[in-house]
Amino acid sequence: METDFLSACVQPVVPAAAAATPEFAPAAGANRRVLVQRLGRVAYVPTWDQQEELLAATVAIKTRNRQGEASGAAPEATPNHLLLCEHPHVYTLGKSGKPEHLLLDEQALAAHGATFHRINRGGDITYHGPGQLVGYPILDLDNFRPDIHFYLRTLEEAVIRLLADYGLAAGRIAGLTGVWLDFEEGAPNPRKICAMGVKCSRWVTMHGFALNVNTDLGYFGHIVPCGITDKAVTSLARELGREVPLREVEDRLLRHLAELLQAEIVE
Repeated sequence: METDFLSACVQPVVPAAAAATPEFAPAAGANRRVLVQRLGRVAYVPTWDQQEELLAATVAIKTRNRQGEASGAAPEATPNHLLLCEHPHVYTLGKSGKPEHLLLDEQALAAHGATFHRINRGGDITYHGPGQLVGYPILDLDNFRPDIHFYLRTLEEAVIRLLADYGLAAGRIAGLTGVWLDFEEGAPNPRKICAMGVKCSRWVTMHGFALNVNTDLGYFGHIVPCGITDKAVTSLARELGREVPLREVEDRLLRHLAELLQAEIVE
């Protein structure tokens, strides 16, 4: 299974029944330990390279396991990783994105202290920067549930529950991935607080989510975020009227992910 799924912005319409993450029963013997690395503020490209290396190593194990099936060899457990970090100012464009959605030329990028990279997830353009919690799960979904929609709904649900911890009602908008405030149909000011975009190879994931915590939202003004022109972006700090410790947000998010994935978090 190889797919450049899913856009950081758009997805097939999700039925109302999918609003809550469905129950699932992990396969017997599956490795549900997730090794978490808190990287702090790190440049984008080295982190992308680290993801690629972890994904390749996991896919190699799966390939060896498949080759060993004929001889009856016991399979080797595949690992699961989660990288948590912030990035310096950077714009990334997915494979289906439009370059014109970046509104800065090279000189203006440099003036804003930002860089730009074309990357191998689906979707359009997005922004990462200081004060934003970025998570890169490199999970073997065969250890959990090999279903990309389940995986994305789980990431969304973890963020929705995290925001509820801060008294914010968040949810999904049909046809748009990620997590939104004022998400109900007909709400006057829908605004995105968390973007998502993933790639999956042989059920091993990479890329992930970007949650605006204390983010300078002005940087979103230099792009057409995800190609969406009629909706705003927001942050936890803007909604609460105060900055929030990033470590506190990480801890709460990990707790919700562990519960939803029935996973053991290891640091």
